Amino acid sequence: MASVGTPEQPLRVAVIGAGPTGFYAADHLLRQKDVSVSVDLYDRLPTPFGLVRGGVAPDHQKIKSVTRVFDKVAANPAFRFFGHVEVGKDVTVEELQAYYHQIFFATGAQADRSMGIPGEDLAGSHSATEFVAWYNGHPDYCHLQFDLSQERVAVVGVGNVAIDVARILCRTPEELMATDIADYALEALRHSRVREVYVLGRRGPAQAAFTTPEVRELGEMAGAEVVALPEEVALDPLSAAALAAQPDKSIQKNIEILQGYAQRPPGDKPRTLIFRFLVSPTEILDDGAGRVGGVRIVSNELYADERGGLRPRATDRTEVLPVGLVFRSVGYRGVPVPGAPFDERSCTIAHTGGRVVDPATRAPIMGLYTGGWIKRGPSGVIGTNKPCAVETAEAMLADLAAGRLAAPAHPSPEAAERFIRSRQPHYFTYADWQKLDQHEVSRGAEAGRPRVKLTRILDMVKALGR
Repeated sequence: MASVGTPEQPLRVAVIGAGPTGFYAADHLLRQKDVSVSVDLYDRLPTPFGLVRGGVAPDHQKIKSVTRVFDKVAANPAFRFFGHVEVGKDVTVEELQAYYHQIFFATGAQADRSMGIPGEDLAGSHSATEFVAWYNGHPDYCHLQFDLSQERVAVVGVGNVAIDVARILCRTPEELMATDIADYALEALRHSRVREVYVLGRRGPAQAAFTTPEVRELGEMAGAEVVALPEEVALDPLSAAALAAQPDKSIQKNIEILQGYAQRPPGDKPRTLIFRFLVSPTEILDDGAGRVGGVRIVSNELYADERGGLRPRATDRTEVLPVGLVFRSVGYRGVPVPGAPFDERSCTIAHTGGRVVDPATRAPIMGLYTGGWIKRGPSGVIGTNKPCAVETAEAMLADLAAGRLAAPAHPSPEAAERFIRSRQPHYFTYADWQKLDQHEVSRGAEAGRPRVKLTRILDMVKALGR
């Protein structure tokens, strides 16, 4: 009998999650010269690419061009895509183990973290996750509505996602027309009455998590001024000392840009994006009808904790921002994956170097692996997932070489396909996705846009003529 990893019996790998991590892992495994590997990539949505499609801001089309790399991965004859197949619902991990030597979890971190303050559940208080998925046309969120009749909005957080939310709220309809934003979101934002957007950071400008291109881009918006309070973007002594000890050009550039915004003379653009630093929301106020009527914030000061990190500490100074809409962007967290041990503290799959382990004993579980945000937590940009995926893929190849492999009862590609078809006969192949892709791009060309997305699964099915 041929050994596993030969052309006669390839190493059979299932990757759960068709975002960047899943594709990077598949690419590394399929590039092996001396090992034959076949990869089946699963996703619960009919469309691949994860956050590249559903999370990257629509006005960042250049970032989305990474999908061309993924298209090349999918062109490998040993690669297959099974879209619209949900692990834990249509199939279980235990069932998949009958068809694969190794299973790689790359499901990301889909849930948002809460602020844990009074009023957070009022109407008009939302997670940035919901808003981003809504304007990107994610099928799970396309039914949502946001009250854009409000003139003032608070975005809590100073990471790239918070900046994306603030920027989309401030874009003109003409700017949004040049993107692949969902049609219904484009229409809603066209009639938006939002005039002021506050971006709130609990620490100072030196601790902000956004990247330099993100904060610089804000100053180039056609219809919005960017302002900051000089005293809040001035470098405090502790941050200055930390930067002097460990210089960081990106942080220094961010501070320079923010201080530049604080020095700009007043403009006449119809919208204003206002940065506020060293402030924390303590309560979202009720307008008397169960909706957001404002947000109470407290001014903070920084102190050094026992590890030398700079933390915010509340003072006795408070104020109320008269906003009618709040978006929180204070972090993501992973959610349990049926069939994989979950670390509730870190909200990740329990692992060591990408090998899934028993949380109690830390012993590796044969044939299970993980990568991406569900492995390391929600950090980094798209490219950060490549070395993360490669690390796990190398562990998988090392286990193959050492003979540490599961022994599936039905390791042939044909058997796996028959099984999936029996459970989800309407699964999408990569060829199906390419037809949808062409359909969306064609619709976009007619409207003078990069693409017009299909946002409902039923419409995707109809577009394939099913």
